[in-house]
Amino acid sequence: MFKTFRKTLIISAIALSTQAVTAVGNPAFADYPEKPIEVIVGYSAGGGTDVLARVVGKYLEKELGNDASVVIKNQPGAGDQIGFTSVAKAKANGTTLGTFNLPAAMALTYDRKAAYDVNSFDYLANVVHDPNTLVVSQDSPYHSLKELIQAAKEKPGSVGMALASLGGNDHFSALLLAAAADTEFNLIPFSGASMARTALLGGHVAAGTMALSQTIGFEDELRVLAVLDDKRSSFAPDVPTAKEQGYDVTMGSYRGFVAPHGLPEKVRTRLVTAFKALADNENLLDELAAQGNTLDIITGEDYRQLSESQADVAKKLWESHPWK
Repeated sequence: MFKTFRKTLIISAIALSTQAVTAVGNPAFADYPEKPIEVIVGYSAGGGTDVLARVVGKYLEKELGNDASVVIKNQPGAGDQIGFTSVAKAKANGTTLGTFNLPAAMALTYDRKAAYDVNSFDYLANVVHDPNTLVVSQDSPYHSLKELIQAAKEKPGSVGMALASLGGNDHFSALLLAAAADTEFNLIPFSGASMARTALLGGHVAAGTMALSQTIGFEDELRVLAVLDDKRSSFAPDVPTAKEQGYDVTMGSYRGFVAPHGLPEKVRTRLVTAFKALADNENLLDELAAQGNTLDIITGEDYRQLSESQADVAKKLWESHPWK
C-alpha cells in the first residue's frame, strides 16, 4: 500500500513539473507581456505614424500592466512595404506588433509583388481615422467644391490636383471624387504631403487632396472646400462634407496596430482588451486632438472587415486606374 501511495506521489509530481514547463514555454499561459513588445513602424522617425505609435505605446504599457515595455522600431523603405512585411513574417507570440496604415498597406499588394496579404495579420485595433479633404489656397478663385468641379468639367484635365503620392488615400480621394463628379483632374504626385502642400501654396497647382490633420495649422493659408467623411469634423465644423455637396465620396487614412497572424488566443484577447480601454482615455484623446487626429477605436473582426473593404477599394481603383 505504501509503495502504491509513493508511486502516485511521484506520478503527480512529474505531471505538475510538465505543466510548469509548458506554462513557461507557451506564451498563451505565461504572464504576458513578460518581454518587451516591439512595434515596427514602416515609416521614418518623426512622421505622423511614428508619432502616433510612440504616443499610443506609452498608454498601452499602462493598460497592459505587468511592467509592460513598448519599444518602437522604425523600418522605412520600399514605400513602407518593408515594415508591413516584417510584421507579417514575425513570430506570432505577441512580442512583435506593427503599425498598419489603410488603404496604403493594401494598395501595396496590387501595384507590386508583396509577401503579405489581408490574411497575414491578426487585427488588434485601428486607433485613428484621419479623413481626406479637398483644399485650395486662400488666394484661389474657388470658394466651393462646386466651383472647383465646374472648372474641371469645363476643361477636363486642366485642374491640377496635388497628391502626397500615388497609391494612397490622397490619390484614391481624387479618383473617387472625379468619378462621382464625372470629370477628370490632372493628378500631380509629390514626395510627401508637405511637398504637395508647398506646391499648392506656391500656386503651382490649383487644388490638392490631403488628410485633415495635414491642414491643421495652415488655416490662414489653406481653404478647405470639403471633408471626405460621413459627417463633419470637430476640427473643421464649418466645412461641409462632400456628401452634403452632392458627391458620395468618403476616403481617409486609418492608422492602427496589427500582429502576425496566429497569436495565442489569450495574448490576442489581452491586447485587444487593452486597446479597447484606450477609447476612454482622456489624456490620449487630448494628445491626439493636439495633432489634429480623431480617436477611432475599431477592434478585432470589425478591424479586419475594415481592412478587407479598403483592400477592395484599392483593387478596383488599381484595375480601373493602374498607377504603375
